[in-house]
Amino acid sequence: MNKKRKSWGVASLTIFLAALCVFLFSAYQLFMMLVPYYLGGKEYTEVKKVAVISEVAGEGMEQASTFKVDFEQLLQLNPDTIAWIRFDEPAIISYPVVKSKDNQEYLTKTFDANDNKLGAIFMDMNNHADFQDSNTFIYGHNMQVGGEMFSQLNSYADETFYKAHPYFYIYTPDGKVRTYEVFAAAVVKDTSEHYNIAYQTPEEFLAYLERCKSESNYQTGVIVNQDSKIVSLSTCTNINDDERFLLQGVLVNEE
Repeated sequence: MNKKRKSWGVASLTIFLAALCVFLFSAYQLFMMLVPYYLGGKEYTEVKKVAVISEVAGEGMEQASTFKVDFEQLLQLNPDTIAWIRFDEPAIISYPVVKSKDNQEYLTKTFDANDNKLGAIFMDMNNHADFQDSNTFIYGHNMQVGGEMFSQLNSYADETFYKAHPYFYIYTPDGKVRTYEVFAAAVVKDTSEHYNIAYQTPEEFLAYLERCKSESNYQTGVIVNQDSKIVSLSTCTNINDDERFLLQGVLVNEE
């Protein structure tokens, strides 16, 4: 009987220690996964403290110009700075925009040049930094934890949310404020023609716009034409690896 009890005690202790090891290893893995999110989020909070001179009172086009950014400070921190993007809602989308010689660098490097899975919000390498292209692409990660970067861009998949918050704003070092009105929102393949960035003729660009509108989750009624200047915001869906959520807005005001 004693031998059985002793054997059972050893087995129980072995099981307990094994379970403890699994728990500690899992906790360590979770900790290591969350640390980059925490550090990256803290970093961007500090950038906002340094760069944002004045916040917005209220929301909407009439308040857009009350938001001020210190681009001199931003350019000292990172010479790749080309703009600041801001939404009324989701308000967490308020970040500096950078542009590199490629579309890889800022996938894993933050605005302050630290290696981090948050990366940065960045413009396509093939676009011009002055937002004068017919279609300017801006990319940002959809994080699985924390809601940073473009994680909440997917809110615009819902028509009700779009109707409540139809605008987003881009601020540039020349002091201009550009207001964009959302005209299309859709889940597309990463190889989709939605990612065409160059158009041979005005008619080709118009056909592109019509395709984006027709494949949108909802119809906005916003007018776009061959002379429009649009911005396309792209992020992952975190559902299928080859899918992206694409939100597109057309320039409706510049001051």
